[in-house]
Amino acid sequence: MFARMRMLLAGAAIAAAAAVPAGAQQFINVLTGGTSGVYYPLGVALSEIYAEGIEGARVQVQATKASVENLNLLEQGKGEIAFSLGDSVKAAAEGDTEAGFPGRLEKLRGLAAIYPNYIQIVATRDSGIETLADLKGKSLSVGAPASGTELNARAIFAAAGMSYDDLGRVEYLPFAESVELIKNRQLDATLQSAGLGVASIRDLATSVPINVVAVPPEIVGKIGAPFLSATIPAGTYDGQEADVATAAVGNFLVTSADVPDEVVYAMTRLLFENLDRLAAAHAAAKAIDPAKALDGMPVPVHPGAERYYREAGILK
Repeated sequence: MFARMRMLLAGAAIAAAAAVPAGAQQFINVLTGGTSGVYYPLGVALSEIYAEGIEGARVQVQATKASVENLNLLEQGKGEIAFSLGDSVKAAAEGDTEAGFPGRLEKLRGLAAIYPNYIQIVATRDSGIETLADLKGKSLSVGAPASGTELNARAIFAAAGMSYDDLGRVEYLPFAESVELIKNRQLDATLQSAGLGVASIRDLATSVPINVVAVPPEIVGKIGAPFLSATIPAGTYDGQEADVATAAVGNFLVTSADVPDEVVYAMTRLLFENLDRLAAAHAAAKAIDPAKALDGMPVPVHPGAERYYREAGILK
């Protein structure tokens, strides 16, 4: 508690002393995800914070297919800051073509570790799906093709000794579209990698009775880092009466080596000075902790972000 207090006080002192970059107009495109996920509302909040706090900045939010698309757009110079899952960032840095990258993405730079994504597999109660094995022969949406969610789905299935071939039908749809098909009885289940309380699953749970399907710790252990065992607490969604074991993987804010140091410094500082505003945009942001901002970072930290972390005492 005292360490966090000192950090916040240090941040306030930095805010008073540091000039926000001015001069030439800076364009900031915030790359998020689908509008029914967690990235999008947090991206909107960040865009407002940056528009107010960075003099002369022109800021916009772009809804995307999330992690993989975001990282490719960053590499192409079509964004300045992006949300992404940690396993996608790692795959991008390694040039994993099967994950949807053309080769090693050399320009990616870390800005901050933020909150964990939880793998949330939700089925209608009428489908009879209660376990991963029960998905065999059923219809499941695994997220947009080659999205971070879909990469998570592949990892979960492989660790469980299953593949998409075991399913009756596979759909590659964003969160909201998946939920609409389930509501219309055209789909049995959806796998969504997102913060707890994601709007799409909340919407589904208020419309039809659901089962939240567990991903047992032994399966998570087979996947290994960056996946960790986690729990979806009882009551996260309507009708969810018990805790459900699952996997979690960290989310990161990533930028490009081409973005000026002063701009990244300001983006990093304003992020941590406005955590209350981000938490108001989505509860997932309550898990953002400046003391853990560099934990598990899969790519080099941007020099602008590094400057902030040194001034805040997070980096020595």
